[in-house]
Amino acid sequence: MVKKTAPKKHAPARQAQPVKPAKPVGPAEPAQPVRIGVLSDSHGYLDPHVLELFAGVTHNIHAGDVMDPAILPALEAVAPVTAVAGNLDDPAVVGDLPREVTGEVDGVRFVVGHKPKRLLNRIVRGKLSLADFDLVVWGHEHVPSATWVDGVLHLNPGTASSPEEEDDGPTVAMVEKTATGLSVRFFPLARRRH
Repeated sequence: MVKKTAPKKHAPARQAQPVKPAKPVGPAEPAQPVRIGVLSDSHGYLDPHVLELFAGVTHNIHAGDVMDPAILPALEAVAPVTAVAGNLDDPAVVGDLPREVTGEVDGVRFVVGHKPKRLLNRIVRGKLSLADFDLVVWGHEHVPSATWVDGVLHLNPGTASSPEEEDDGPTVAMVEKTATGLSVRFFPLARRRH
């Protein structure tokens, strides 16, 4: 005897949804350049314009003679900070800052110290190798300068406060890494009124 079964009921077929055409893919957005704000010899004074200039930087470097414990936190509010002690920095005032620091920011390898003679002597004696760096930063001299040595940018941002009468005027620097390499610009600041 053959048992008859009722035919199965199928769910109604769904209607196909129209396919939206894909958005055309254009050129990729250019990557943001790495920008590093560099200053030195603030001597206890941070011009508020520096914080405006450094807005949007990836990192800040302070090459010593900070002399006021409020300066580094103010810079830190803009971007992370690497700082070293200058010859006028009292650890009881600014904390125990190192004399020299090496680091890397998004592929930019750097070393920073306050006095150029000490830093450059360490390089000459082989205690530091230029092959390990893209950027060498120092302060102390109150004179802005940028030179290339064996493909490495040697930078003194000048003095951010220009405390001495014979100083040309306060400056800070901005280092930028783009697809073509490192570049540097100096920014003059207003003379501090005493």
